[in-house]
Amino acid sequence: MSKRETLHIESMETLLNTNDAHIRYIKQVNDQHYQELNQKRKAIIVTYGCQMNEHDSEKLNAMLMDMGYDMTKKFDDADLIIFNTCCVRENAEFKVYGNLGHVKKLKETRKDLILAVCGCMMQQPHIVTEIKKKYKYVDLVFGTHNIQNFPSLLEETLKSDHQVVEVWENEGDVIEGLKINRLKEIKAYVNIMYGCDNFCSYCIVPHTRGRERSRKPEDILEEIRQLASDGTKEVMLLGQNVNSYGKTLENKVDFADLLSQVNAIEGLERIRFMTSHPKDISRKLIDVMAASDKVCEYLHLPVQAGSNSVLKMMNRKYTREQYLETIRYAREKMPEVGITTDIILGFPGETEEDFLDTMRLLDEVKYDAAFTYLYSKRTGTPAATFDEQVSEDEKHERIKRLLEVLNPSITEKLSHYKDQVVELLVEDFAKTSNEKLMGRTRNNMTVTFEGKPELIGKLVSVKITQPKNFSLHGELVAVIR
Repeated sequence: MSKRETLHIESMETLLNTNDAHIRYIKQVNDQHYQELNQKRKAIIVTYGCQMNEHDSEKLNAMLMDMGYDMTKKFDDADLIIFNTCCVRENAEFKVYGNLGHVKKLKETRKDLILAVCGCMMQQPHIVTEIKKKYKYVDLVFGTHNIQNFPSLLEETLKSDHQVVEVWENEGDVIEGLKINRLKEIKAYVNIMYGCDNFCSYCIVPHTRGRERSRKPEDILEEIRQLASDGTKEVMLLGQNVNSYGKTLENKVDFADLLSQVNAIEGLERIRFMTSHPKDISRKLIDVMAASDKVCEYLHLPVQAGSNSVLKMMNRKYTREQYLETIRYAREKMPEVGITTDIILGFPGETEEDFLDTMRLLDEVKYDAAFTYLYSKRTGTPAATFDEQVSEDEKHERIKRLLEVLNPSITEKLSHYKDQVVELLVEDFAKTSNEKLMGRTRNNMTVTFEGKPELIGKLVSVKITQPKNFSLHGELVAVIR
């Protein structure tokens, strides 16, 4: 063990011990509140953005539960409100500001209400300045790099009469050992790395999540073994770019190697991952996916644009032709693979011909689903300063034209599932009815069917009877296990 590793372990132990002390203090305060008023304090976490943010909220949830808070879904019932923010698109920021305005009225009537804002938005200095200036009733502000310090920051907030702000500019070491209250027992998120080194010209993530840091494989595998022993059936391996996993490790292990090791863990039924960057995906990884019985035949591979000139301006570091070759190889090795993507419309300098290149790529790939976005200018990114910004009217016109082609294509693909028997992992009740259940196929199609609640968590086979626009409905055939 190196000297740096020894110091790292000691610092983690010190952090966890310090956290315990702050958690115990807050729990004593909350217990005293309960004894005096016969009412437990309640907290709510509102999460915006990606699975990484959802996983961070699971860590905050665990800390809050240890502090003696009950969780609630209503602002009016909460003694502590946390907004875990996203800054990938402007619309997400508008939602946060809107909710802050709503909560202001609660703060005016309940002086003991604590309001905290954390996450990616807070890693931008101009946002923190605006919070300090316009939202002085926010009690606590912290970022993505110091989420582990939440207990000490909350204690400081409870003891002080001023706004507490702690946002680290740079990422620290990977912190192991933080408790996590997972929102679903059947499925679990597992971080395998943090940060991003790609610096796409439109993206703020490397500035808010920091540079790439990979977790050690032994720590990841131990976490997943424990999850499997506790009954988790599916894990989602998370990273801003999982395909570059391992580059910061002393002992070289790449993502394909890690995937093979996770596949060997007993008790797991399924393995998924996201997100994959097309420039780093390898044939080795696709070969491992095809050969691994637990790795689902599903690939979310964001293309962002179908034009080589736009891809170059985006700093994506691959061409349209390279992307299409990856898709071809994946389908050769896994004929049933589900492929989804992200597309940005109206990137600065995108011409009509560039847009048509994207339309042609959609026709060539025939995605199972695509998440489409209007380009959103992000302060601090190169694209925000590019000339030839596309007008909002043109962006909306292009996305309308694209969806007129994309949606019928997806509906047609779904129609081919009629009368097929598919394998599902049953996840929960359907959103529309507690008399129906929902699950996902290995290639990530959502399926609803009528079934009893005890099937949740089981693998079942279902015959598709009714393809819908964006989902499938079927009837139970058999319980697999």
